[in-house]
Amino acid sequence: MNKNFIAGEWLEGADINLNINPSDTNDVVGEYARADASQAAMAVDAAFEAAPSWARSTAEVRGDALDRIGTEILARREELGRLLAREEGKTLPEGIGEVVRAGRVFKFFAGEALRLSGERLASIRLGVEADVRREPEGVVGIITPWNFPIAIPAWKIAPALAFGNAVVFKPADLVPGSAWALAEIIVRAGALPSGVFNLVMGPGSKVGDVFAKSKKVRALTFTGSTGTGRSIGMTCMERGAKVQLEMGGKNPLIILDDADLNQAVEVAVSGSFFSTGQRCTASSRLIVQDGIHDQFVEAVIKRLSSLKVDHALSEGCDMGPVVSQAQLKQDCDYIKSAQEEGGELAYGGELLTRGTPGFYLSPALITETTNQMRINREEVFGPVASVIRVKDYEEAVTLANDTEFGLSSGICTTSLKHSSDFKQRSTAGMVMVNVPTAGVDYNAPFGGRKNSSYGPREQGGYAKEFYTSVKTTYTLA
Repeated sequence: MNKNFIAGEWLEGADINLNINPSDTNDVVGEYARADASQAAMAVDAAFEAAPSWARSTAEVRGDALDRIGTEILARREELGRLLAREEGKTLPEGIGEVVRAGRVFKFFAGEALRLSGERLASIRLGVEADVRREPEGVVGIITPWNFPIAIPAWKIAPALAFGNAVVFKPADLVPGSAWALAEIIVRAGALPSGVFNLVMGPGSKVGDVFAKSKKVRALTFTGSTGTGRSIGMTCMERGAKVQLEMGGKNPLIILDDADLNQAVEVAVSGSFFSTGQRCTASSRLIVQDGIHDQFVEAVIKRLSSLKVDHALSEGCDMGPVVSQAQLKQDCDYIKSAQEEGGELAYGGELLTRGTPGFYLSPALITETTNQMRINREEVFGPVASVIRVKDYEEAVTLANDTEFGLSSGICTTSLKHSSDFKQRSTAGMVMVNVPTAGVDYNAPFGGRKNSSYGPREQGGYAKEFYTSVKTTYTLA
């Protein structure tokens, strides 16, 4: 059994979690310990005791440790990518790609540890010096989702450690395998004193709740559902803790009449259906101008019919299974709801049988929808995209912004005028022009607006805003 790591020791949990392969439900990926509230509190205590010494360590020590972690992740990309594909359902190339991203994230923040800087200001008082510096928050709680089981933990853990914080980390209960493998690499990297990094696997209702309520956790970063994020945010804010929330999305992709049709189809299919559509940045609303609408829909259907949906490890697989039975049911319920409201299931949305028992669903394209339908208001989080027909660019922009979410948005057009205007008027935190809404770089800020995100941005140089606190000092010269 794979154990939790608390206060420098591998410990058994209160019970055991069986990690099931969504491509083959007969395949148990592994057995993983589940912590209870008391073990979560033990991890917080350990991190609290270790935080001061780690904060005083040199940037070089921290940077070297992160670089070693990144090197091992990259060296084991095939092995870790296969593990990820087995437990989450991403295709093997997607799994390997995610592992590579995680390794590069650690190497990026190895450098950021050395680049953390302050500034000296001219004081308004004669003979007084004013200095501004950044210091670690202390204990950082990290709660991650199931859809990116190694990349999202990496882009939270790496900056937390790089800037001198101690970590208590809770991965999604559905996919503990990749998180455990990452934790084991971190532990073996050396240079991290006992208690600086703690892995606490288990349900959010027990482990995550302890992180949110503990006064010793000074900052908590969460990626997951909007409802859970709001609850965590309120709990943290009530006790004055810093909180960073990455939540849902209902991301629009506008296709204008002047778009390159082949390019637009690839952008839409990649953004909507790859990774089984289980990405918060997925293009779930395809807003298509009337003049290109019919051609676009026909071309997307043709492209979807060429996709191979199969076991995530099978050769040539384009799309793996949905992650779980509960998620599969949710996807199917949304498809049914769209049809009941007048949408037309133009392609897919069928349960599939493959060589092994799994949660297989053909990619679903729903046409004849309006922006007020449930399918266009709520996040599905599966291989489901809806099409909204519009008469012109102005209507397209209005509908794109008509959502409670604001994570990612995109436009396909050959018009410089329209692309420039959309970059200014989109109310999303990330805007894409002729590239999929789901593609982001690890060295650039990640995050949205409205109900998609709360708090400082993740990734890149902007990560320091969350993981450090600004201190101003005055000295009589």
